[in-house]
Amino acid sequence: MTLAETRLPAASSGRFALAVLLLGAVLISFSGIFVKISELGPSATGFYRVALAFPIFWMWHLWAGRDDPEKVDRPRSWNDFWLLVLPGLLLAGDFIAWHWGIRLTNIANPTLFGNTAPIWVTLALWLFYGQRFRPGFLVGLALSIAGIVAIMGGSVTLSREHIYGDLLGVLTGMFYGAYMIALKKSRQRFSTGAIMVWGAISGALLMGGFAILTGESLVIESWRGFLILVGLALVSQVGGTTMISWAFAHLPAAFSAVTLLMNPVTTAILAWVLLGQALSTTQILAGLLVLLGIFVSWYYNPRS
Repeated sequence: MTLAETRLPAASSGRFALAVLLLGAVLISFSGIFVKISELGPSATGFYRVALAFPIFWMWHLWAGRDDPEKVDRPRSWNDFWLLVLPGLLLAGDFIAWHWGIRLTNIANPTLFGNTAPIWVTLALWLFYGQRFRPGFLVGLALSIAGIVAIMGGSVTLSREHIYGDLLGVLTGMFYGAYMIALKKSRQRFSTGAIMVWGAISGALLMGGFAILTGESLVIESWRGFLILVGLALVSQVGGTTMISWAFAHLPAAFSAVTLLMNPVTTAILAWVLLGQALSTTQILAGLLVLLGIFVSWYYNPRS
């Protein structure tokens, strides 16, 4: 099956996969809170996010093949190897570009531009895989993007001084879009467990190496700092990323990318509940617009 041939499954299976994807997006939303309160630098925090999750993924992968080791997914060619490690490398690239974009500008700009991922996914599927989209789906995508802009637009400032940070924000969106396509392609060949194991290895090596090159410390200096990293690994990586990876095997890539736009909405709600950052009327209405866009894109996705 090619990416262009992806269709929504039967209604009940599709609803379950959508529920898993939405829950994964909610759990991923906690990552912003964990990164904000982490005692380490952003790349070092990203390194521990995947490194601490690796033992759980490894045990899960071995458990899946306990009855027949030959059934355990493993690379048997260079093509298999790249299918398994590429999602982890692209996700690490997304983290690095986003974190450095924040350093060079502010939080809002790279986050807003990073949420252009569904646009890049839709464009790539059309250009490289020949996939066609119904006008209703494109309307849903536009509504969701408009909602994200409305949520964050008031915090975004465009200037020449921030140009490099803004470009890194755009690169963040491109990395995340490429990650989604690579994840979808990998899930057509390998299990969720195999992708999580190899993605953790490749992602940890890239982010750990980048943290060292940029002078970030990898030393955890307190139990509080360690528990924050454990929470990030368990909630956002083991929980959120695993659920998203599983759901991608059962849902179209473009629709999944649009659905993950609820991440900023959930993050705003969490910041309100956990950090006391009040939501404005505009943000609430914009969040509803994002959800409406997700519903419209779901309704107009091909189902047969």
